[in-house]
Amino acid sequence: MHDRKTHWENVYGEKSSLEVSWFQQQPRLSLQLIKNAQLSQNDPIIDIGGGASTLVDYLSNAGYKNISVLDISGKALACTKTRLGDKAADIEWFEDDITLFKPPHQFSLWHDRAVFHFLTSKADRNSYINILKNALNKNGHLIIAAFSIGGPTKCSGLDIVQYDAEKLLAELGDGFKLIEQANETHMTPANKEQKFGYFHFIKQ
Repeated sequence: MHDRKTHWENVYGEKSSLEVSWFQQQPRLSLQLIKNAQLSQNDPIIDIGGGASTLVDYLSNAGYKNISVLDISGKALACTKTRLGDKAADIEWFEDDITLFKPPHQFSLWHDRAVFHFLTSKADRNSYINILKNALNKNGHLIIAAFSIGGPTKCSGLDIVQYDAEKLLAELGDGFKLIEQANETHMTPANKEQKFGYFHFIKQ
């Protein structure tokens, strides 16, 4: 667990958030899927692994008032807090490993772009899913983006697990219904293609 944190602190220590391979100037597909969930502006949203992501900026600017960001890397979170300036005070921040997270309240929407696919051990995936199930409201929305089948097999020097809808549903188990999915070819700052699948579920 400590090794995982050390890895990500080193990544953000060595590279700016603009240089990491998963950086998106504008997370268009995530924003579209969140918009499709038709939440009220007060519904609580959490972005898992959103440390250096710009998603929180766009959600805040769109008027969402109850946003949380979780990341294992304090450096990544500090980068985003600095970027947001005074607005950072309105966001709930969690520096935590998702497999150990103890949510202080429930959420209406759980967004995860490229965290779950790093969990290569079944025990870690089970921990994640148990925490997710406890943290998400009934009829809450789950949006997960992961490397597609045929996409990359590694990221940031770590092995990942590729997913399609069927494989993801098998991991999540009963209680989740897939309502939409989309594919995205992400171009990294180094101009390499990464194939992502985005999956939007409702918790039943």
